[in-house]
Amino acid sequence: MPMSGYVPRIADGPLADLLTELPAVMVTGPRAAGKTTSARRIAGDVLRLDDPAVAAAVAANPDAALRRVSEPVLLDEWQEVPEVLGAVKRAVDEDPRPGRFLLTGSVEAEFTTRQWPGTGRVVRLVLHGLTEREIAGAVDRPSLLELLLTGDLSRLSVSGPPPSLDDYVDLALRSGFPQAALHLSARGRLAWLDAYVDHVVTRDVAAAGEQRDPVRLRRYLEVLGLSTAGLPADGTLCQAAEINQRTADAYDRILGALYLLDLVPAWSTNRLHRLTKRAKRYLTDPALALAAARVDEQSVLRDGDLLGRILDTFVVAQLRPEVTLLHPRARLHHIRSRDGQEVDIVIDLGRGQVIAIEIKASSAPSARDARHLAWLRDQLGADFRAGVVFHTGPLPFDLGDRIWALPISALWAARVG
Repeated sequence: MPMSGYVPRIADGPLADLLTELPAVMVTGPRAAGKTTSARRIAGDVLRLDDPAVAAAVAANPDAALRRVSEPVLLDEWQEVPEVLGAVKRAVDEDPRPGRFLLTGSVEAEFTTRQWPGTGRVVRLVLHGLTEREIAGAVDRPSLLELLLTGDLSRLSVSGPPPSLDDYVDLALRSGFPQAALHLSARGRLAWLDAYVDHVVTRDVAAAGEQRDPVRLRRYLEVLGLSTAGLPADGTLCQAAEINQRTADAYDRILGALYLLDLVPAWSTNRLHRLTKRAKRYLTDPALALAAARVDEQSVLRDGDLLGRILDTFVVAQLRPEVTLLHPRARLHHIRSRDGQEVDIVIDLGRGQVIAIEIKASSAPSARDARHLAWLRDQLGADFRAGVVFHTGPLPFDLGDRIWALPISALWAARVG
């Protein structure tokens, strides 16, 4: 189904490729990230199960309903008729040819569906929020991560006018939710994000089967928003939110399943010692983090600590979809040692190889800003593939062996040659 005005997504190619080999793919991710819009483009037919009439027809005889549609069929909001998963399983068992089913829906089903009949039959693909590379229409060019692994960065340039620090904060506040980012004014976006937070605390938790106090959950989200990209101790979070650890763990589980909270684990290797093991906590959308924290743009620009957190959260939001789809599958980590060595982000490429990243609000980073990357490079040797200090200045430049200072905008505007 061709769609006018569609913003191509990084996941479009991998989704189409999976359907050429597999019978059923579920597109999952945060609510309002564009899952249905992306899946509709390659669907031959659509069953909108949030339509009561369609849901009733499918619920009456799911197997027959699937036989009446053109494939690949999109089962949108599948959790409204969970019996359809059993029909998909039976259909795939009888005929496992590729390209038959697409499924999208609310992640509340992760909690409410007692058994998962799609195991071994339905493969999942995560669609995260929009990135600036997608908004810029640059998904057909190599990503910066690909350039770091294969390109000659001595010839790297960054196209377009360089964003200022204020511009980067504006981009972070634009959000990665398509509706907010592409169609709303600043005022409308704030209202939309506030409504999203309201939906999380009043409806998503209830849909997950949790009888929780929305006031306490809202307070916990506020604490997470203020501490995004941080390593607070569990007790510190609980004390600030006035909840106990058991409640915090339940909230973390729900927010993680909603793809709103990302606990980035500490990286470990037998070649490094005295590393802390706490996960780094991110709310996955920087604009949502500020909405949850009830903080505006001017407050961010006046608070150096919060500014650093928002830039870190924004950069990781750009990297997350890219890292998710790297092959072989990569993982996001961080490093903090008891000796004071810190690396904001470590992309584990497998087999002990890494790309290491520091994120600075400075427009003119120096070798000192790269000292932790240099330490990690010296510890890992050839397994250190590349190091980057992302900054808010206009130009890329070399900071040493396999370490570069790159404008944050290189994530969507980098070119080699």
